[in-house]
Amino acid sequence: MSIQVPSHHITAQPGEFAKTVLMPGDPLRAKYIAENFLQDVKQINSVRCMYAYTGTYNGASVSVMAHGIGAPSIYTHVCELFDGYGVENIIRVGTAGGLSPGMPLRQMVIAMGACHNTSIINPLHYNATFAPIASYKLMKTAIDTAESLCVPYQVGNVFSSDTFYPEEGDHTQGWLTSLGCLAVEMEVAPLYYAAARFGKNALGLLTVSDNVVTGEKTSAEERQNSFTGMMRVALETAAAID
Repeated sequence: MSIQVPSHHITAQPGEFAKTVLMPGDPLRAKYIAENFLQDVKQINSVRCMYAYTGTYNGASVSVMAHGIGAPSIYTHVCELFDGYGVENIIRVGTAGGLSPGMPLRQMVIAMGACHNTSIINPLHYNATFAPIASYKLMKTAIDTAESLCVPYQVGNVFSSDTFYPEEGDHTQGWLTSLGCLAVEMEVAPLYYAAARFGKNALGLLTVSDNVVTGEKTSAEERQNSFTGMMRVALETAAAID
């Protein structure tokens, strides 16, 4: 594959993305990060409202771009970033649902690996199952950063689901909880698969916005404009690997 740029979904010019890109799902969260944490910011994409910006953080060049909802959306955008724009590192900064009663709201989860049910992974039906995992260098840097910033975190498996509203009688999440899976979201597994496919680096940092067991949840405004501990860890990690 050789994706030409500007691409189908990104109108940025070659060289306008930094080598490290932070990717929230929500376009307004991308805007919030750019306006509140980056200096010398330039907007470089608005196709389908997937806002993208490049600026500096502590002197390091960093980009932030929204990826939308679900595996097809994030996979399409990260393929274009990795293959077309030469991006080396992508850090998803997203939200997730806690999968145990003891998982507190606003807890940061560092996704070491990602269970999944998406057909994007293994599309050619090879007689094997690919296990999507984080890039060790990014994960180690994020853990060290969280420790230095005193940001509480847990490290472990997450579940990337193609279904936000599962059918009645679907016991998948309960089964994964019994195996120690920490949280459910929709995009980490395809991100890790794309990074492996193109020989790049990826990490999922997630803030627990709701708990699917207890029913607790944060507000839409809080999901968009807070969770700054996760954002700081991601930005400091990006600066450290620049």
